[in-house]
Amino acid sequence: MNRFSFPMGHSIGVEGIAMIQLSQLKLPVEHSEQELQDKIIKELRIRREDLKRFRILKRSIDAREKPKLYYVYSLAAEISGEKKVLGNPRIRNVSAYREPKYQFPDPGSRSLKHRPVIIGSGPAGLFCAWILAKKGYRPILLERGEKASERQKTVAHFWNTGLLDTESNVQFGEGGAGTFSDGKLNTGVKDKFGRNHEVLRILVQAGAPEKILYDAKPHLGTDLLVQIVEKLREQIISWGGSVYFRTKVTGLLTDSDQITGVKTEDGRVFLSETVVLAIGHSARDTFAMLSGAGIEMQQKSFAVGVRVEHPQSMINEKMYGTADPGNLGAAPYKLTRTLGNGRGVYSFCMCPGGYVVNASSEKEMLAVNGMSYHDRASAHANSAIIVTVTPEDYAAYAQEGISPVLNGMLFQRHLEKMAYRTGEGCIPVQRFEDFQKNRAGGPGLYEPVNKGMYRYANVREIFPASLAASLDEGIVGFDRSIHGYSDPEAILSGVESRTSSPVRIVRDEHLQSNLRGLYPCGEGAGYAGGITSAAMDGLKVAEAIAMEYNFMLL
Repeated sequence: MNRFSFPMGHSIGVEGIAMIQLSQLKLPVEHSEQELQDKIIKELRIRREDLKRFRILKRSIDAREKPKLYYVYSLAAEISGEKKVLGNPRIRNVSAYREPKYQFPDPGSRSLKHRPVIIGSGPAGLFCAWILAKKGYRPILLERGEKASERQKTVAHFWNTGLLDTESNVQFGEGGAGTFSDGKLNTGVKDKFGRNHEVLRILVQAGAPEKILYDAKPHLGTDLLVQIVEKLREQIISWGGSVYFRTKVTGLLTDSDQITGVKTEDGRVFLSETVVLAIGHSARDTFAMLSGAGIEMQQKSFAVGVRVEHPQSMINEKMYGTADPGNLGAAPYKLTRTLGNGRGVYSFCMCPGGYVVNASSEKEMLAVNGMSYHDRASAHANSAIIVTVTPEDYAAYAQEGISPVLNGMLFQRHLEKMAYRTGEGCIPVQRFEDFQKNRAGGPGLYEPVNKGMYRYANVREIFPASLAASLDEGIVGFDRSIHGYSDPEAILSGVESRTSSPVRIVRDEHLQSNLRGLYPCGEGAGYAGGITSAAMDGLKVAEAIAMEYNFMLL
């Protein structure tokens, strides 16, 4: 980094320094940093000495002229004569710039009798605990699974042997389900409070590469995520927080309409008048416990489907115009379509250079997910192709004695039982041509690239006929966007059932449930949809606690 550039990850919104933002700056992907500086100077019509320093705010890829590929930049710059530049009508795509600043609220006046308790160490719980610990609240973080490094070994053992640990797996454990994913960090959540940038900044501080601060589609990969979440945990402990693994919460303690603590499976009690529910989208036993305890919950729509694999070289060719895009790495894609029956079908959690993984968390049930390492170097691209389902779709899966609010969960379990039976305990896989012809078929031109044992089977049988037909129609339709997507040799795996929580745990304007002091948080509670948005919700809940309580009174 030369003297003109801002060190990546350092704030440039320095009080008293006027900044400008320059957008839509386009350069070939192979450009040098000097060429980037030259382009800034040319576009702003300034002298070289007038450019004091700059920082990349966002960088995306423009492949409309493939195989010629471009980076498109948005930058913040400190220059001499900024008023003259901003007032020049011949200079396009410039505006005044102010760095978004994350502000944690001043502590409230109420006294906390006990330390805050946070249930779950996925991104929502982890970031909630991190910021509370940093601000002096000494939170207690309870996690039913293992710490990330030990969890990694347990998951690998499951993939190699099929022996499932129902408490520590792809869904449960430090880092949450996102630890065994592509580690995508982009989000569509609006960020007027600066939480998104704060999450990314904290990740960089914990060891993430600085380019996540500006890449339009940042990702980390499982290998980096394991190291990062453990670093975040170490920081929480260093600031006075406590973290307990293999500690499953099985009950709530209450006094009238106020929570007073939680009890765990091993008989321990943690007293607290502030409890954060960051339980993740797969904590089905906890959903049932909450329903039985009278916590207000709602049904919600979600989506189910299959994982679809293609050679990564083919996806690279279609997206970038070359099978080997060099330093750009494996190409991603995003697809969406409205079907003739009105349902939406779309790609989800697309993993360039990734693996399809056995993501099960309950005995004799099977779910799949996608995962990539940071280098995205496997031979295949995979993505979930999923169809939206509504409460009306899964009403038929209700069971006597179980609250109707859990019907979506029961539907997920039905699909996973079907997948387990279809694959005889292994991941059921099928060529797309065989899926269309409703037959098990067998090996084709490509072998699956996955983590976990697999078996050729009839994936179509997992689904109700209408959903299977929708998936079929959607994959065929996507061929219009990516020619070859509906290749008969494409590999399908089932079932992708854990795209989001099947319930929403209702919370009020203070982010509390109908049980005062209980804060539903993150993806499992129905308020997020990915690593970054869940982490942002964790910060938001921590802010709500801080606005009411003062850590100095602990």
